[in-house]
Amino acid sequence: MERMERILFLAFFALVAGQQGTNPFIGKTYYVNPSYQAELNTSIATATGTVKTTLQSMQNVPSAYWLDVKAKVANASSTSTTDAAGILADSQKKGNQLVVFIVYDLPNRDCHAKASNGEICCTYNSDKTCNFTASGDCSTGINEYKTTYIDPLAAVLAKYQDTVPIVLIIEPDSLPNLATNTADPNCGNTATQNAYKQGIPYAISKLGSSCPKCTMYVDAAHSGWLGWPNNMVAFSQLIQSLQIASKVRGYATNVANYQTIGIACASTDQNYCMPTENHQSEPCCADPCKEETNYNPCNNEMNYVKYLSASLQQYTGVASHFVTDTGRNGVANMRSDCANWCNIRGAGVGLIPTTNTNNTLIDAFFWLKTPGESDGCTQQLPDGTQCARFDSFCGSVDSIGSQSGEPRAPVAGQWFDYQVKQLAANAKMQ
Repeated sequence: MERMERILFLAFFALVAGQQGTNPFIGKTYYVNPSYQAELNTSIATATGTVKTTLQSMQNVPSAYWLDVKAKVANASSTSTTDAAGILADSQKKGNQLVVFIVYDLPNRDCHAKASNGEICCTYNSDKTCNFTASGDCSTGINEYKTTYIDPLAAVLAKYQDTVPIVLIIEPDSLPNLATNTADPNCGNTATQNAYKQGIPYAISKLGSSCPKCTMYVDAAHSGWLGWPNNMVAFSQLIQSLQIASKVRGYATNVANYQTIGIACASTDQNYCMPTENHQSEPCCADPCKEETNYNPCNNEMNYVKYLSASLQQYTGVASHFVTDTGRNGVANMRSDCANWCNIRGAGVGLIPTTNTNNTLIDAFFWLKTPGESDGCTQQLPDGTQCARFDSFCGSVDSIGSQSGEPRAPVAGQWFDYQVKQLAANAKMQ
């Protein structure tokens, strides 16, 4: 190779390496939020036996912090550990521990559900909830997202990037909804489409330029959602069309869900675990959600990551790395229907955060959904009033609150004492 060609090659390699970065979780001490410890303390106070012991051990386990409203960004001088600025300041005082944030406040957020509909809308109803059926291009909502959420967050992150290691998980459920749920008018209308397709690239670009030392992963749902080949291709093509693959390190899977980690099959054949191939007895083909009998080859998150990585490489030309949520998937099979996702009865916390994933594609297992914070409300709230954001999935037969004698569930993000004690009772943290 001629000298100039070699220089250009090395420069290109360095650029790509810089965009993708290195595994941000290796060699770091992970930040444990005092506000989460305080929530756990309220449940520890009334717990007994092994549940109490497990809850006490959970106090030292790091988890991500969800920036799901503007107020949790705050200004750069905050000292509260319930907002980004205060958390980063606290991390800095404690020796610059790694902080993981969930960036989650798109206009018309959670278009295929109701439990986590956000505070920014393309068009507002009179009660400040989102009118998903309204026409329009969401230009006002997108501007609100940019100027009142992403830009202030970028300024906060920029202040701390040279001292505190920061990982960002970008907008759970959003692009997966565009890949598979556009038949739902809430997701398929022009306003929501614009909000997601313009909002997410802006967030990645702005956060990346203001905080180049931050590591970003885009949400990629889970094996029971995008595991079907057609869904996986649609998602990969969407990522390519948005031109964001080279601007992030990779993708987050199983965020706030319950899919099992499992074992990756050595074979690269997507049909390897299909019933017709006679490999059902092999551990890597264990199928607690019966995905394979429904023609989904991704029976667990390990196989999902392997096949999704290949699909993304094919369509974007960029290698991918992953972080997988193990906050609540300690029990492999606790649901009658794995499409159910809200406050699942019988679930347990999963593997504690680690980079020992036995998978070179997965940077880390991490508690991305904070164990103990509700997925969504039952139709009636604990105080007896009606829940304005009730989602039918939160009344499923697998959801806490749907059986006699169970407590009602609070709104998404609020502490759910009954649930966290059940997660502790069924824990599989090692």
